Amino acid sequence: MTPPALTGERSESPAAHPRTARAQAPPEARRRRFRGLVTITLFLLPALVLFTLLVLVPIAVAGYTSLFKWNGLGGLPTQFVGLDNFTRMFGDEVFLGDLWRGLILIVLSVTIQLPLALGIAMLLNQKMRGRAVYRMLFFAPYMLSEVITGVLFTMILSPDEGLANQVLGAVGLESLESEWLGNPSTVLVSVFIVMTWKYFGFHMILYLAGRQGIPKELGEAASIDGASAWEQFRYITLPLLGPTIRISVFLSVIGAIQLFDLVWVLTSGGPIHSSETMAVTMFQFGFKRSQVGYGTAISVVMFLISLIFALGYQRYVLRRDTEGAITTMRDQR
Repeated sequence: MTPPALTGERSESPAAHPRTARAQAPPEARRRRFRGLVTITLFLLPALVLFTLLVLVPIAVAGYTSLFKWNGLGGLPTQFVGLDNFTRMFGDEVFLGDLWRGLILIVLSVTIQLPLALGIAMLLNQKMRGRAVYRMLFFAPYMLSEVITGVLFTMILSPDEGLANQVLGAVGLESLESEWLGNPSTVLVSVFIVMTWKYFGFHMILYLAGRQGIPKELGEAASIDGASAWEQFRYITLPLLGPTIRISVFLSVIGAIQLFDLVWVLTSGGPIHSSETMAVTMFQFGFKRSQVGYGTAISVVMFLISLIFALGYQRYVLRRDTEGAITTMRDQR
């Protein structure tokens, strides 16, 4: 029998007819894509419902309520005032002071709290006796709630029998004794000290984890080449810790913008608004003075400030880190 190839006859297999194969493939491919979309939707639906109810809906309600003069009682708001709440806000010296005090706390956190956490992390990365205990002790304050921390330091900074003034008096520094939380000139510094004690352990752990992710061989090679400990830190450790430091700065700034509970327990924003933050002012007007519309307008401004900072920070500071992560994920596919 003569093979088809010798007689010029064409094979009737599906592979020999690309158009037929393409015509038969799409229905099955469409069914697979449809099943994949259904599976993805079913998995995402609970998260999307929760995100909508707990995030998107409250944002929309807050934006709507901020346009009304409302005391929070008597049903839905009806006295529409437009942007009057926002105009009032940016003409209010207390709110403008909140912005200034928030900026001060951000600058102090970035320039003092985070370098302190980084320095302690580098020390605790060295081989030393009992370093696990030191790590636990430094991280322990972060495990306490803000309320417990506030009550604790309210007693420590008490002007009469507080531990701070007693220690100063015992070492002959009576001139430095002060009403730490009752003096407008010292209250913001006192709040920052409490913030540092409470949160620097969290950033220390971040830096410590990042430092332990740096290969030891890099430092050993630099040491063989004659690099000092400072040069190794400056040219190897610090650049490789860049992504961790940038995330730490982001968390610190967002935390300072939204600071509330610690300040509320320590001072309630006093004395004379000297330690008040945007969140405290929002609470004062929204819940204490029953000016819900104005308080909601403050919350909208807080949200916009946080959102603009987050988007800008991701666009201009975290861009290289996120692009590297996306590239790595694509290479692993």
